[in-house]
Amino acid sequence: MITNPNVKINLGLNVLRKREDGFHELDTLFVPYFGISDTLEIVIGDDYSRTSAALFAKYGPDQLAPSQASEKPEGVFGVERAENDAPKLVQGISDDGKLMITIAREEGVDWDPLKDLCAKAYTILSRDFDLPPVKIFLEKTSPVGAGLGGGSSDAAFALKMLNELCSLNITQEQLAAYAAELGSDCAFFIYNRPMRGQGRGEILTPYDIDLSSYDIQVITPAGIAVSTKDAYGGIRPHLPELPLIEVLAKPIEEWDGLLVNDFEETVFAKYPELAAIKRSLYDCGAVYASMSGSGSALFALY
Repeated sequence: MITNPNVKINLGLNVLRKREDGFHELDTLFVPYFGISDTLEIVIGDDYSRTSAALFAKYGPDQLAPSQASEKPEGVFGVERAENDAPKLVQGISDDGKLMITIAREEGVDWDPLKDLCAKAYTILSRDFDLPPVKIFLEKTSPVGAGLGGGSSDAAFALKMLNELCSLNITQEQLAAYAAELGSDCAFFIYNRPMRGQGRGEILTPYDIDLSSYDIQVITPAGIAVSTKDAYGGIRPHLPELPLIEVLAKPIEEWDGLLVNDFEETVFAKYPELAAIKRSLYDCGAVYASMSGSGSALFALY
């Protein structure tokens, strides 16, 4: 089974307060964006893969040699390296041999594939179900550290695919509960339609919004990746003058200055070029522009 996990944008993102559990209370509107996506394939056992040959041809040699993994975590193999010295293609095999995951990315894969959220999706379901051996192939083309939720989307799609492939009969609500264990915005991608996110982002309410008459453009600045940890490190939780839900009810042309992403203040201070890009989007005629999530991606509505 092959899918194309898409990313999301945030229409407004208010960080309201710090919670006792260490997380922050949020209010945001998640909107799926289909202009950027990854390619994810999951096969059962030794079933035929339609993507693996193309991945190895594009990103590395036909076979992964164990000698190439001498400096990688146990069970991880790497091939051709990108400019940042991270391998373009890595592979991991779980200790019990039931999961093999292969990840390819032009800019390099600098994380252990067995700690990828797709691998964790398999692990979290295996707690409650007797899953068969699977092979996961992921080609990452969505940007990392851009606030677009690409990794969360991959994980949510993996949960949905495993549910279907293994005939687990898990309801959408149950899948969302599993997804919420993997990441705050992961549950959104189970539904993959406009949803208001509250709590950590996992408390979701459907929200009707019609953006069909607007052109959405997403900009992913090269060389800038903002970690969620760093973004939260400088945040100042507060209640907005107008609640998010009231601002969203206004005409889109009135959103500028009212529909706010609270992460912009600290992220723009560190990366002023992002603020300059946002200004340029308005200069080019955008009716609304903002940073998505904790950045660094920005988007505009025309």
